Amino acid sequence: MKNILRHILLISLLAMSQATFAQWFEAVHSKGELYGGWGWNRASYTKSDIHFTGDSYDFTLYDVFAKDRQTAFKADTYFGLKTMTIPQTNLRFGYFLNEHFAITGGVDHMKYVMQQYQTVKIEGHIDDPKYAAMVQGDEVELYPEFLKFEHTDGLNYINAELEYHQGIFHSKPFSVTTLGGAGFGGMLPKSNVTLMGYPRNDEFHLAGYGLSAKFGVELIFYKYFFIRFEYKTGYINMPDIVTRGESITDRASQHFYFAQRNGIFGFVLPLKKNETVKTNGSTTE
Repeated sequence: MKNILRHILLISLLAMSQATFAQWFEAVHSKGELYGGWGWNRASYTKSDIHFTGDSYDFTLYDVFAKDRQTAFKADTYFGLKTMTIPQTNLRFGYFLNEHFAITGGVDHMKYVMQQYQTVKIEGHIDDPKYAAMVQGDEVELYPEFLKFEHTDGLNYINAELEYHQGIFHSKPFSVTTLGGAGFGGMLPKSNVTLMGYPRNDEFHLAGYGLSAKFGVELIFYKYFFIRFEYKTGYINMPDIVTRGESITDRASQHFYFAQRNGIFGFVLPLKKNETVKTNGSTTE
């Protein structure tokens, strides 16, 4: 957790430092530009405590470890119209308020997979003697028979962001910018949960919220196409995770920090002719 917080602080400082050097470089973007981007991510998560409640149980699992699950690369999967959302993906659209600031909206489609067969501490009660017997002292081994817990279609962070872009190189063939940003949004996971013999649940549900910050580098080709590399980190809190499809009361809750490494490609679409931008006493188009 401390490492993630340090990363958030570092990204915030990097974003603020961009404004310090803004006067050194000419603008790359201009007011009124739109952009759209699509890409992929790898994600990592801190350990979390997961609280499960129902009519016959109420218990917490402590320091549960989870990983992401990126799909092995196949061109037909990653670029097929019907399969392109199977991998861990990022979709984002933005509008430039001026040459530096853009407001954006998008979806970060991550996957969260609790690792089976780990032994964790447990506190609470389970009425079913079959599953209560799996608890040894204050620990339980997470066999699939006891619990399968995933957000694999996925851990969907639907968010809005404010981005700051700063050009560091500009020419006719291509330009280079750095960017920083922060955002917030809702968590709409499709949680795949099988708990203590109850029927499997796998439904979309608005489960909570997220906060995030990011820093990245963008290569822009011929003003209209870009490739972007981002590091993004943040906090997710989901107090209302559905665990049983036929039940309106059984729930789980958890909160944790995450980090993403993103690769995104896309397009820039000017809505009007670029205005002249003054830089260090000179003018550029």
